[in-house]
Amino acid sequence: MIKVLVVDNHPIVRTGLKLFFEKTADITVVGSLKSGIEIFEFVRRYPVDVIISEIDLPELNGITALRAIKKEHHHLKVIMFSHHPESIYAVSTLKAGASGYISKTTEVEKIKEAVYRVFNGGTYLSDEMNKHITFDESRRATSRMYKRLSTREVEVLKLLSVGKKNKEIAQELEINEKTVSTYKARLYRKLNVTNLVDLINQAKHMEIT
Repeated sequence: MIKVLVVDNHPIVRTGLKLFFEKTADITVVGSLKSGIEIFEFVRRYPVDVIISEIDLPELNGITALRAIKKEHHHLKVIMFSHHPESIYAVSTLKAGASGYISKTTEVEKIKEAVYRVFNGGTYLSDEMNKHITFDESRRATSRMYKRLSTREVEVLKLLSVGKKNKEIAQELEINEKTVSTYKARLYRKLNVTNLVDLINQAKHMEIT
């Protein structure tokens, strides 16, 4: 069962999404919040797989909340669901850590499709936005970075991305922990990141997790 948290300051949106997902056997709305600040306490207390959030929220806007939530709960998938134009906001929200962007003018079935896709590790944008030059350039850039990695570095990256510790990786690949640390340092340098969370996010963007 995919556990969804809906965050929107309009009661009709929260109620509408809850009623919509009640018709889906493997998706359930576990919470319905009206502000960004409420997200933090909720995800600390209850299991959540996917957050569907508006950008315009009282107390704390959706993008600021997104950045903070991803730092504390990097496994959470966040879909921004907004009236703002996708062409203006989609790329910036993806850079902030979102896994998808849906316009509120979208067909409701697309919302379900987006939840399935991001839950399974993908990224969701409209077909039209997927052709956007900025997004395409980003994908080509990550593809070039991926090609610079050795086979062993890719193996280590995949294992790090699923939460394996250095000792577990060493045992699985039959190498010592010091060698794992060396590969991790190379990955940081080659992918231009400074911490494990950003490294895992890069792996997701390269679609190798």
